[in-house]
Amino acid sequence: MKALLSLLTLILISCQNIPLMEQPNIILIMTDDQGWGQTGYYNHPVLDTPNLDKMAGNGIRFDRFYAAAPVCSPTRASVLTGRTNNRTGVPSHGYALRTQEKTIGVALKKAGYSTAHFGKWHLNGLRGPGVPVLKEDSHGPGKFGFDHWLTVTNFFDINPLMSENGSFVDLKGNTSDIIVREALKFIKRKSEQNLPFFIVIWDGSPHDPFVASEQDRKKFQDLDEPSQNHHGEIVAFDRSLGYLRKKLRNFNLAENTILWYCSDNGGLSEVKPNSVGGLRGSKGTIYEGGLRVPGIIEWPSVIQPKVTRYPASTMDIFPTIVDILGLPNDDLLKPIDGISLKPIFNTALDRRIKKIPFSFNDQGALLDNNYKLIVSSIEKNEFELYNLENDPFESQNLAAEDPIFFEQMKKEFIQWNETVELSRKGKDYKDGKVLKNPESHFWMEDERYQPYFEEWLKRPEFRHRILKGS
Repeated sequence: MKALLSLLTLILISCQNIPLMEQPNIILIMTDDQGWGQTGYYNHPVLDTPNLDKMAGNGIRFDRFYAAAPVCSPTRASVLTGRTNNRTGVPSHGYALRTQEKTIGVALKKAGYSTAHFGKWHLNGLRGPGVPVLKEDSHGPGKFGFDHWLTVTNFFDINPLMSENGSFVDLKGNTSDIIVREALKFIKRKSEQNLPFFIVIWDGSPHDPFVASEQDRKKFQDLDEPSQNHHGEIVAFDRSLGYLRKKLRNFNLAENTILWYCSDNGGLSEVKPNSVGGLRGSKGTIYEGGLRVPGIIEWPSVIQPKVTRYPASTMDIFPTIVDILGLPNDDLLKPIDGISLKPIFNTALDRRIKKIPFSFNDQGALLDNNYKLIVSSIEKNEFELYNLENDPFESQNLAAEDPIFFEQMKKEFIQWNETVELSRKGKDYKDGKVLKNPESHFWMEDERYQPYFEEWLKRPEFRHRILKGS
């Protein structure tokens, strides 16, 4: 009996010495205007993306991953909040995210993470090509939970002028390479301090004006010049992604780092060959080509590689991270439109219980697994219904063929949109009202930037816009 008690005591002691799982590091990566079809793993006719392909083969490849909106700022707002963009003050591109929103940056900073943002911001109300975010900006990354930031207001290209915590830095080289290199410096510092990190890398590629090196566009000589450069920018992004993954392995961080990649909206109609894999629509539309984007989650120590058709969206990112880390539920501002994707990591679950809603200006959509309600105009009560399994190109409107289900979907969208309207008016906030937000405007019209105009006239990316005034 005494021997048995001793054995049980030893077992209890050994169990107490098992270390708790280390907090995973988290890196969110987003490209700008990359279409659903623009990856090697979808057999693009001219583009190779070997590093995206490797990442897809080592994680969960989502064949039905959706941006929250068909343009960039709204989708970025959804990533930070887990909510549809129209709740947050960001109906379209160039609008400022309300500081009353609860964000993933704040939540993870509170949980002990070192937080950083690299690249495009576009949530402070400024339009036009990316310029450095000012230190005193009331809606810059620092206001939403990021300790460190190397950021510009919008899209940016080769040799960018950026802002590092408010100080302007003139950098040389390809932008994808630059922001990954700078992010890795931050990662190295934090790993040496044994601190978990949360990093957002929002690339400016392959957004126009399309500037790629001669080497990166070399393979695309048979295309028109804009398409050559557009695809060359994706080549550069893919290379930088490969370098990031390699360095994470070198730092012995890869196994317990969540690497989550997607694009901010659908592809561009002017780019050849087709950027959306033959889907209907493109950037700016609420059809599949405007909303469906490539998406991958890699977390080697936890996730077994697979391909899934489980519908997921950028609104799911924040709730998923909250679930993984066991963060307080009140870190999320209610109502939340996304859900946690953690249950699908290592299961065969392929049907989503909660529908995915979309809200973009006067348009919207409601996705119920294979069925998709299109809302061409909320104000005019214009709706369409498609079965994506039988009709992936959204060519046959089923509204007349299945009126009962169509009316059910319409009713559910209208009820959901009523909650969005209440959110827009401030119902979700503690004081029940919306604080004054910056109006969407071009930085060329902003007096805070005027002192830099004389010097910036020497820069080709700014000169034309300053002279034009918008």
